[in-house]
Amino acid sequence: MIIGVTGANGQLGCSLRKIAADYPQHRFVFSDLPQTDITDKEGVSRWVELHRIELIVNCAAYTAVDKAESEPDAAWKINALGPAVLGEICAEKLVKLIHISTDYVFDGRAEEPYKEDHPTHPIGVYGATKQQGEQAVRESGCEGLIIRTSWLYSEFGHNFVKTMLRLGREKDPLRVVDDQVGSPTFATSLAKAVMQLTGIAFDKVEVYHYCDDGATSWYDFARMIFILSGNPVPVIPVESKDYPTPAGRPAYSVLDTDKIRKKGVRIPFWADALKECLNILKNE
Repeated sequence: MIIGVTGANGQLGCSLRKIAADYPQHRFVFSDLPQTDITDKEGVSRWVELHRIELIVNCAAYTAVDKAESEPDAAWKINALGPAVLGEICAEKLVKLIHISTDYVFDGRAEEPYKEDHPTHPIGVYGATKQQGEQAVRESGCEGLIIRTSWLYSEFGHNFVKTMLRLGREKDPLRVVDDQVGSPTFATSLAKAVMQLTGIAFDKVEVYHYCDDGATSWYDFARMIFILSGNPVPVIPVESKDYPTPAGRPAYSVLDTDKIRKKGVRIPFWADALKECLNILKNE
């Protein structure tokens, strides 16, 4: 299968590059701005036709949660219009689509892990535009999957793990919120899950949840980063109200992964995946 990856320079795109050699049965075409703008229908159509792409994995996204509050048009263009264009092209050209979404489509008021069919209710611009992107893919008529994930980190780009490691070298103690709970997800884990789902039957657009196993707070996530990295930086728990941000965050956004597990997808415990990432960063 010829697989086109959009947003290929982001965390998930880079992780797919890293594991691509493990899937010699597929040919990958990685692309990102400025080569491929997912909001440019003619440009994406040419890209699909030139490379004879059979499946698109859309990793492109506007992920600056706080900045989105002051740049709603920019967030909408990438997170909503882009998926709409991709879905339309995939429907026209009979190309399959895997679109990556987020736990931020939920409001965080649940008390148990969110299932795929739970009503969405985003509380910020980022989550709202990602919700609109999901809806556009559903309405496009293409065959595809929407995979929601949470708290993504990797050895690539900017993310919570790398930020904590940097701050831990610069100052202590660190103050981290303790009243937001979710599931940290190593981008390599998600990339492997995406590749496993490329082999299932595609029909109408289906939603799957993928996050690494278990749940934790940002505070305990930070503590585990320093424990596993051997750097005993003191971390102080604070409440969200003591650390105001432009965008609201879901207080609880753990995703139920039973559906994807039934497809045979193996899910590592979040701390084990974190240890793998930290070892990679240490060796680098």
